[in-house]
Amino acid sequence: MAKQKDDTPKRVNILNRRASHEYAFIVKYDAGIMLQGTEIKSIRDGSVQIQDGFCSFHPDGSLWIHNLTIAKYTEGTYNNHEPTRPRKLLLNKRELKQLANKNQEQGLTIIPIRMFVNDRGFAKLEIALAKGKKLFDKRDDIKAKDQKREMDRAREF
Repeated sequence: MAKQKDDTPKRVNILNRRASHEYAFIVKYDAGIMLQGTEIKSIRDGSVQIQDGFCSFHPDGSLWIHNLTIAKYTEGTYNNHEPTRPRKLLLNKRELKQLANKNQEQGLTIIPIRMFVNDRGFAKLEIALAKGKKLFDKRDDIKAKDQKREMDRAREF
């Protein structure tokens, strides 16, 4: 008797760890992504790099993500996708207006935080309106993290 293959889907959760160190998040949104061909297969394999990604508005009011690298699918043929092409993000009109209005302020940017596949099998991108941190902000975060770690250690004993 042959072993059955485990059919439980592998959870895809790709994080941008550097973003929380470099930016202070103001508002977070979950956005859909318009993908082509083999891109979803590469995402499910975890072949995505979002650290250099950023979002910008086009003149028609739509939001696009740039520098999001989805590696070529290894089993793909000549129909394989281009790894670093800009991709359109799918949000409600209300959310797009809110982001467009807040993005006009000085020092704010829209960055990707996390990419995941939801229960229905759609690739989603968690984006955040963020403000860049100064050096002293980063030091404060590191200090708070160290204090929390020491408090947890003290509780163990």
